[in-house]
Formats: sequence, structure tokens, C-alpha cells
Amino acid sequence: MKRTVFVGDLHLSADRPDITQAFVHFLSHGLDDAEALYIIGDLFEVWMGDDIAEPFSIAISEAIKIVSNTMPVYFIHGNRDFMVGKQFCLQAGMQVLPEVYCIDLYGVNTVILHGDSLCTLDLAYQRFRRFRSLGLVRWVYSHLPKKTRLNIAAKIRQKSVQGNQQKHYEIMDVEPSAVTELLASTDCQQMIHGHTHRPAIHQLSHQQQRVVVGDWYTQGSVLNVSENGCELLQLPFLETNCTH
Repeated sequence: MKRTVFVGDLHLSADRPDITQAFVHFLSHGLDDAEALYIIGDLFEVWMGDDIAEPFSIAISEAIKIVSNTMPVYFIHGNRDFMVGKQFCLQAGMQVLPEVYCIDLYGVNTVILHGDSLCTLDLAYQRFRRFRSLGLVRWVYSHLPKKTRLNIAAKIRQKSVQGNQQKHYEIMDVEPSAVTELLASTDCQQMIHGHTHRPAIHQLSHQQQRVVVGDWYTQGSVLNVSENGCELLQLPFLETNCTH
């Protein structure tokens, strides 16, 4: 049976080779019979610019490119990798989608997004989100010296961890009214997103549901969608074979 696969919140980085290894293995072994792959944000822990290529990110682009030669691979920017640009996407063979994208998914009108825009109670983050979305801000950032961007990236990661530890659960989760409004405005019965790292299938009503993909911090998380519905799967990380 044909299926469409969704992943998100991998937060790939050079200091987590176990996640990179698990994702590359998934790309080469976990997409049998898939019609398409959607990567819905935060593929990387942080992205400093397409001109700062690390060995692990090159390996990721090469692995995704192999998949894109056999099926469409779609990408939606997340809050950590919003600076991923045309060059990397071209190298990986990924087709970039708008922040909010609607499709007919096996007969169900579905809206797909990263999910950070739904966390409307986190006012400080929403202000930052509007600021970094400005074209001028993105242009200035992309033209900063590489060392400066690397330092900014390190500070963003540190500040994010400290800030999240001080925020209440409700603030970091999606706001129900934002979900309701987006489903209504897009005339969709199903929503698929990530960002919150709380994988679940929420039945909102008899006809509407919200599906959340999980993160890849301690295991892989994959959403399979077919004509039979949605299925969330956990993928254990591979054991690293040590040679002497």
C-alpha cells in the first residue's frame, strides 16, 4: 500500500552523530513503497548559512539527494533552520514549500506546517519569529562573517535551552484557538505539524484531527499516512559497532 512519510525535528548537528547515522539509515532503508517524503522543519539544530558546509551536513544532502532521485522530497523551514537556502535544497533535491501548505492527502484535505506559529501564547518567541522573517534581517544575517554567524548560532542554542526550561508546558504547546482558526481558514480536516516534540494523534472532532510528529533526540519518529489513516512509529537508534 502506498504511503506518504513525514519527519521533523531531527535537530541534526555535528555533536550528535547518532542522530545523523539513524536518519541516513532511515533514508536508505525506511522508505519502501513511499510516494513522497516531507521534512517539516528543524532538520538541523541550527543553520548558519549554505556557505558554511560541515561534513555531516554534506553527508545529509547527499543522502537526501539519493531519495529525491526516486520520489519527491518536500521541505518546510523550521524555527532552527529558517536560513536553509536554495543552494542546500538544490544539492539535496528538496522542493521548498511555503510555511503553511495544503494538500489532498488520500482524500483528506490536510494542512502541513512546522508548528511554531501555533504557539501563540509564547509572546516573546512570536515577536522574534516576526523579526527573523523580515527579508532585510535575513539578508543582513547571511552577509555577516562566518565566525560571527557561528557565534550567534551558539548563543541562540544556549538561550533556547535556558528559555525553554523557564517556560510553562502550556506556553510551549500549540494554542487550541490557533489550530481551530487555521483549520477553518484553510478548509482542512487534518493538520500535520511538529515543533512541540510531543508526538500524538489528537482527535479534535468527528471529522478533524491534529497529528504531531516527534523529535529524534532519543529515537527516530516517523509518521506514515495512507488511505487507511495515520500511523506514528518510533525507530530505535542503531547500535554503534566499534572496531579495534
